Amino acid sequence: MYSRIKVPGRAPVAGLVLAGALLVSSGSAAALPPEHEIQRLMLAVEESVEGENWGQAAEYLNRLQRIEGDKPPEHLYYRGEVMARSRHYNEALSALENYVAGTGADGEHYTEALKLITRIEQERSSQSGGADNAADEPVAEIAPAGETGAGDQATVAGDASTGALVNRLNRLFDQAGWSRDARLIREGSRPDILYQVSANSGELSFRESRQEGDRRQLGTITLPVYGISPMIEWSCENATESCWIYDPRDNSRFLRLGNDRDKADQLASTLGQLIRRLQRPSGDN
Repeated sequence: MYSRIKVPGRAPVAGLVLAGALLVSSGSAAALPPEHEIQRLMLAVEESVEGENWGQAAEYLNRLQRIEGDKPPEHLYYRGEVMARSRHYNEALSALENYVAGTGADGEHYTEALKLITRIEQERSSQSGGADNAADEPVAEIAPAGETGAGDQATVAGDASTGALVNRLNRLFDQAGWSRDARLIREGSRPDILYQVSANSGELSFRESRQEGDRRQLGTITLPVYGISPMIEWSCENATESCWIYDPRDNSRFLRLGNDRDKADQLASTLGQLIRRLQRPSGDN
């Protein structure tokens, strides 16, 4: 049913659902200093990948993300491989490209990373224009570091009307603006790029406020909701201190956010819920 990416030497796995997969840490080696805990979890990730236990690998990667400290570049390769297995291609490409850029040809997995990037591009190309197939794909994401926002998610699940989803999106947009220099962000300051969304008949309108020099420019971006997949992809880039929401029509960059993986994940998930809600027959909203 699902298309599969093949990695040399390992059997293909389709449709892993990784969202919110957090390994229970009771009885773990939490008392280890961070540098040793990082090494321990890296060994656990490597063993899980070698054993093709992709769900367990994702759980260890989740825990690794939550530890402050320098991590071996190989964790980006493993992240890319696990995300590719779950068919969350933008996130996989982001991790793999960062790995290649950081290690160069000396990287232990340099050749495998290049091959996997090519396979992902081929897979995405073969699926281009297949919105109906994409709609069947599961949302698969290694959980971001920090709080999960479970309370807000429960609120949306309990009151998922169009108005509730729009309000939640706008609250998230208020917290996820992008600034050229994130170090200058202070409480009450205004980001360089900020969005607000409204739902109209058959489309979403994103009002963009953008700082250009000493002037503030306003614009509107529209997104028709019919004929597109509600599975919204996103990725984050440390190099540009940005996260991106991708356009479900062609997987191009769409909305630029601050470098907050948690907010990007929540925005993509809520935007997908809103699109799905608006795609229902009139009167079901």
